[in-house]
Amino acid sequence: MKFALFFGNRGFMPGELIEGARAGLIKAVTDAGYGYIAMDPSLTRYGAVETREEGRLYHDWLRSHEGEYDGVILCMPIFIDENGAVAALQDAGVPILMQAYPDEIGKLDFAHRRDAFCGKFSVTDVFYQYKIPFTVMKPHVVHPLSEEFGQNLRDFAAICRVVKGMKRFNLGCIGARTTAFKTVRFDEVALQRYGINVESFDLSELIDFVNKKREDDPAVLAKIDRLKGYADFTKVPAGNLLTLAKISVVLDEYIENYRLDALTLRCWNELETILRVCPCVLISELNDRGVVCSCEIDLTSAITMRAIALASGQPAACLDWNNNYGGDEDKVILFHCGPVAQSLMAGKGTVTEHKMFAKGDPGSGWGTNEGRIKAMDMTFSNGFTENGKFKVYVSEGRFTDDPIEREFFGCGGVAEILDLQNKLIRLARGGFKHHTTVGTGHMKAVLEEAFRTYLGYEFVDIER
Repeated sequence: MKFALFFGNRGFMPGELIEGARAGLIKAVTDAGYGYIAMDPSLTRYGAVETREEGRLYHDWLRSHEGEYDGVILCMPIFIDENGAVAALQDAGVPILMQAYPDEIGKLDFAHRRDAFCGKFSVTDVFYQYKIPFTVMKPHVVHPLSEEFGQNLRDFAAICRVVKGMKRFNLGCIGARTTAFKTVRFDEVALQRYGINVESFDLSELIDFVNKKREDDPAVLAKIDRLKGYADFTKVPAGNLLTLAKISVVLDEYIENYRLDALTLRCWNELETILRVCPCVLISELNDRGVVCSCEIDLTSAITMRAIALASGQPAACLDWNNNYGGDEDKVILFHCGPVAQSLMAGKGTVTEHKMFAKGDPGSGWGTNEGRIKAMDMTFSNGFTENGKFKVYVSEGRFTDDPIEREFFGCGGVAEILDLQNKLIRLARGGFKHHTTVGTGHMKAVLEEAFRTYLGYEFVDIER
């Protein structure tokens, strides 16, 4: 991540404080492992922006570096001039973090007093008037070298990753929606207006490509080795493993040829009845190596999975709201047949035959990756399209280490979510599906900021 740094000024305030602010913010950013660009300090008084003319100078400098930075940090060492800031940043096109320096007790004389606490409102008010999106965090004023700002910086970097990754991307849809699953319908044109381009492929094409793959194809042989190292395939017949490897190679080709950033796959029942495999473990493996993939043609789940993965820097998963956990009203078993990334599991998965398909057609469902989801803090989210809008919710909980009996097939985990019953009511009344998507860590504030402030999603608050 790289940030463009902006320093503000106001003529009658102590300009000497700006030089220290520049050094402090640069140290904070570089110590955190991020890159930065900053305008040549010799171009303006104290290397800061005060007037509209200086703002236009910064504006043109920033435009000359377009594409080199992921966000802007607007530093207020003092009560700065909001007019120069607006002129400088009204076309930034990236998230903007407002950082204002705190005053110190014992240094409230005119030579040291900053008044940035008050000045921050002056800037945010005018940015609001100009409809320039920006981010504010707690505390209201914060020193760049403090632990609090270190957390602000990490959260802002996550916001920038989400916004950059979600503004424009390609999502592959392989197969039509399964007839019985009206819950996963979506509006492709509405998504395009959010920058989400859907590339649609018929499942028969994938099956044809798979059937044409040779057994001795080097890519197929390498994929067999990859899959054997990824999960426990000792129970899987050699012929079914070969077919799974061929499907995985074909999916890789779709990703490369169409530059797909994420995909969703029709996972039943043609792959089972025609090819005699279930692609769960392939979806798991894709997610584990950073390629977002959802099952059951739940395309909108792939969207929230991508956002979660961008925020956390780790894989996400699409799961069913599947079972109550005894009488505990704040616990639920979240489950899917086996598409969960191995890195989100408590141990190495075992690839088995899908028990649902085996019941009526034995030998048709090799490919579920069974295991348990590890104990961890988690964020969950999902969305759908309606009336040209993308509606989305985000909340948090944790996966516990509560046991699930061995006979429970697939990959599941017990999630503890505060006030779960009321949240479930809000999801049901809000039109949300039986799936949710999850990722590692607590990221609600980050995702909500990205969704509401910068991406324009319609945010549904299920917290109250």
